[in-house]
Amino acid sequence: MSDATEKRAVVLASGGMDSATAAAVAQERGYDLYMLHTSYGQRTEDKEYECATAQAEHFDAADFLHLTTDHLSKVGGSSLTDEEMAVEDADLESDEIPTSYVPFRNANLLAMATSYAEANDCDAVFMGAHSEDFSGYPDCRPEFFDAFQQVVDVGTKDDTRIGIEAPFTEWSKTDIAQKGTGLDVPYDLTWSCYRDDEPACGTCDACAFRLQAFQNIDVHDPIEYAERPDYTEA
Repeated sequence: MSDATEKRAVVLASGGMDSATAAAVAQERGYDLYMLHTSYGQRTEDKEYECATAQAEHFDAADFLHLTTDHLSKVGGSSLTDEEMAVEDADLESDEIPTSYVPFRNANLLAMATSYAEANDCDAVFMGAHSEDFSGYPDCRPEFFDAFQQVVDVGTKDDTRIGIEAPFTEWSKTDIAQKGTGLDVPYDLTWSCYRDDEPACGTCDACAFRLQAFQNIDVHDPIEYAERPDYTEA
């Protein structure tokens, strides 16, 4: 693994606020960052790539890897990758799996990140999944990350030790915004909207949860929105 005086971590950098905050937390814990962004045919992939690249520069990442794959969009089954499926308006009280769920996406992304980590003698892989993702996205549950850790332990070289770190699994989006604000995360360099490259729509699930988090801590979300509904009572 990495040198005893140097800790390295791969951060799955979606371009969004959760992964940007995860990068800040990894850096706070003393890791050199190896940031991985994947374009897989999502609607806002160009904007997400732009943001992930800017974040890598901001955090002075030791390396930035951009992978392009089309297999998730070819598989389909998600409004993020299928233009014929509408991105639904937010329903913050729903326990149903939304159309934005990309089937088993996180296992695909973590597999790429683990390969990247092992090839670069990294000690950990960080992902920004959080507690409010649980009901809608089964591959964000703590049990999923525990199971994937077993896969990594069994499926890598005997002397490889890579920890799967999902530091926000017990946190709300509001908790993440609060932590990130304290760490000066550049939220102006992040993107969450599922629908549009610019401005953000303000009404999809991702926009709603993000705006609600900033509204809850009384901090202005620095990106541009077509609409800024009040979600504080949602």
